[in-house]
Amino acid sequence: MLPVPSRLEATLDRRIWGMRDLTPLFPELTGQEPPLAEMWFSGPGCRMASGPLAGRELKEAWREMPGEWRGTRCAADAEISLLVKYIFAGDKLSIQVHPDDAYAAEHEAARGGRGKTEMWHVLDARPGAELLVNFRPGVTPPRFQAALDDGTVENLLARVPVSAGDSVYVPAGTVHTICGGVMMCEIQEQSDITYRVFDYRRKGADGKERPLHVRQALEVLQFGEQTGERVKPVVKAGRGLTVKYLAACRYFATERWEFTGRIGAITSAGSFELLVFLSGVGELEWSGQGQRYAAHQVWFLPAALGAYQISAEQSSTLLRTFVPDLNEYCRRLDGLGIPREEWSRVVHP
Repeated sequence: MLPVPSRLEATLDRRIWGMRDLTPLFPELTGQEPPLAEMWFSGPGCRMASGPLAGRELKEAWREMPGEWRGTRCAADAEISLLVKYIFAGDKLSIQVHPDDAYAAEHEAARGGRGKTEMWHVLDARPGAELLVNFRPGVTPPRFQAALDDGTVENLLARVPVSAGDSVYVPAGTVHTICGGVMMCEIQEQSDITYRVFDYRRKGADGKERPLHVRQALEVLQFGEQTGERVKPVVKAGRGLTVKYLAACRYFATERWEFTGRIGAITSAGSFELLVFLSGVGELEWSGQGQRYAAHQVWFLPAALGAYQISAEQSSTLLRTFVPDLNEYCRRLDGLGIPREEWSRVVHP
């Protein structure tokens, strides 16, 4: 099976907090009921839309693809380890937290046993839009419990104003929510384990309040020093390509590429790559072959692909994400001449 890039077909998820107006990204989906909340591109139920495994669900395709497609760091994984999705927040999500891998392995084996560290990249935001990330200074478990009881827990969270192009890193254990009016791309561990701690007493489609998970949340919430943060990208520009290094941890490294004309890159044997095209149209080329790309497509690039090129017919922007070796990644940043005091702000050991 020769390594070739394969486009991933998205699945849609509708929830009570989603958007009814999907402009400017997806005006063709505007006005649907119930509102559209998420668009998953690399979940197990998504499908390969092109390439030799076209038509297969990703969980099946992952089992069938050769190890060199997955990469040496991912070859033994039972499923693809990265989830890329769009989130369309028409209203506030619940205030929530995700467990880390150790807690999930012990308590959530039936749900995959994987924790959830994530990062957000804002695609569009209405004026005044914000995220809630981290506890304010001085919040303790008893104070948090009291705020849950009287419905004021939102007042304990730090507010982060955002606009298009902003990124936020949210490690497991960080209290957070996304407020209304934000469209974003989320890159995360392949996990859907969420512990709701407060949901504004909203009712689901069955007319009942959605369940909360306060006991589990209190076991995983990080009090004291907070580690969620707005990203301060490291920028490297030249030859028609600007790379913004957004975040790197043991689960994923994510970069934003802005380019015109024709650029080239090489995959690493260690990990597959996912290219999330945010804007532009053009040609994705490899080994004398090519496929058209367009905005809001996600492409799976096998680790064994090697050299590839992207020819932009319009100025294009993409997010590139993969599973890194952090030591190797830091050496790469050093090799680019980026000072350690700069790149250390986006690398999370």
